[in-house]
Amino acid sequence: CRTPPTPDSRHRILLPDTTLTLSQRSSGVLLHITSLPSPYGIGDLGPSAYRFADLLASMRQRIWQVLPIVPVGYGYSPYASPSTFAGNALIVSPDRLREQGLLTDGDLADLPDLPDDCVDYPAAEQLKEQLLRRAYERFAEGEGTLTRDAFEAFCEAEADWLDDYALFMALKTAHHDAPWTAWDEPLRQCDAEALAEARITHADAVAMRKFWQFLFAEQWAALRSYCHNLGVHIFGDIPIYVAHDSADVWANPELFFLEANGQPTVVSGVPPDYFSETGQRWGNPIYRWDVMRANGYAWWTRRFASAFRQLDLVRLDHFRGFEAFWEVPANEATAVNGRWVDGPGANLFDALHKNLGDLPLIAENLGVITSGVTELMERYQFPGMAILQFAFDHGSDDGFLPHNYPRSIVAYTGTHDNAPLHEWWSSDASTQNAEQIQRARSYASTYLGLDSCPEDELHWAFIRALMGSVANLVITPVQDVLGLGGEGRMNTPGTTGVPNWCWRMRESAVTYAIASRLRDLTACYGRAASDA
Repeated sequence: CRTPPTPDSRHRILLPDTTLTLSQRSSGVLLHITSLPSPYGIGDLGPSAYRFADLLASMRQRIWQVLPIVPVGYGYSPYASPSTFAGNALIVSPDRLREQGLLTDGDLADLPDLPDDCVDYPAAEQLKEQLLRRAYERFAEGEGTLTRDAFEAFCEAEADWLDDYALFMALKTAHHDAPWTAWDEPLRQCDAEALAEARITHADAVAMRKFWQFLFAEQWAALRSYCHNLGVHIFGDIPIYVAHDSADVWANPELFFLEANGQPTVVSGVPPDYFSETGQRWGNPIYRWDVMRANGYAWWTRRFASAFRQLDLVRLDHFRGFEAFWEVPANEATAVNGRWVDGPGANLFDALHKNLGDLPLIAENLGVITSGVTELMERYQFPGMAILQFAFDHGSDDGFLPHNYPRSIVAYTGTHDNAPLHEWWSSDASTQNAEQIQRARSYASTYLGLDSCPEDELHWAFIRALMGSVANLVITPVQDVLGLGGEGRMNTPGTTGVPNWCWRMRESAVTYAIASRLRDLTACYGRAASDA
């Protein structure tokens, strides 16, 4: 609810000395923080995160890829967050809070019996918020090892987003989680007098939300530092769009195409294609790129500067939309009646480079990619992605086949949106007919040598093919390292709710035999740190 600051020297960043050089051969594992084991119903930044970092180092992996570390939103999705700047307080570790004197052994006794193979979000939220409230109360009373000076310094440094976010969340709680467009008009319109009164009325709730963000930032920085000491880098994710019901849109309505009542006039999506006759209507509000350009892309500069302070490498989701995006009238039920609109293109990335220096970005360039998108990637030397599951439908010229890779690419067996390899291999669910499926399977079997491979080992054939390729970076979802089937799926695009975003890895799921095998493949193909 303020005019965003223009870019200045505060936003320039210096990446850590441990930043990975993308010309090196390396590999890593994709596992979101929420999927880690823990006794609190959801993975967090506590002991299991440090054990997983140790495990990655022992397997000679250089990269830990995670999904967006923001608060979850609709459907518990990290891609529908109420803030693009905030951290997910649900992954703050109670064990570390106990070490800091903000929780006691009694607070962590008699925990509810929560599942260890999935996140029961309502139950996990209830437990974690109860513990976080206790931690805040103790801090407010002067207990614990965290200092008031450190908290106030954090609030001052992050004020350009934190003030709005904390008030937004306090108001959502006061309005029983109703979207901001349903609030009284003065609050909906960010009337200065109404906001000043709200900050007084909800002062304690605002301070508590800020404190939770302070805890997240402190714990995230500690884990990242630990990873760096092991030679492990954190690879994160930025969605191109933000949720409509977010502090970002509420506080900066001039940056989006909105009606006077706050509802969007046009929304995001992708057009009909081979996979969907009606396209995908995502529903995010569309950016006012003209306004953003006029103020030097200040909001985007702040967004990327924040990400680069937390992450070593960033996947830029739906990179296609920066060159041109599909705009759908908000009153349309599907994405059929949309239109292509030019995105900001090089103008945005020139400004970001000027404001921030080198941009450690990976372009998510899946789907139909135009020459304009390719030119934009090449101009800034942004590596793209290749998914091995998509490689076997079009013959030996397919760009997703390992023998066709350029060096500057990030190769995956699959992503968080794909089925684990064993489910994908055994499933007949496809937009293709039975003959096409069989032809693709036959080609994959020949290409990967699966005829001589036990069926329960086929995931290792996929991993080996990527490890041996010239791709500089190979990422394997932990579900594929473990050889899981459908029970390990993280997300099914086009669906919402459970079981999306809920999968968790059980303690000790990565056995010594599995770890040794991945370590040996990594060393064999020159991707281990000592082979750089």
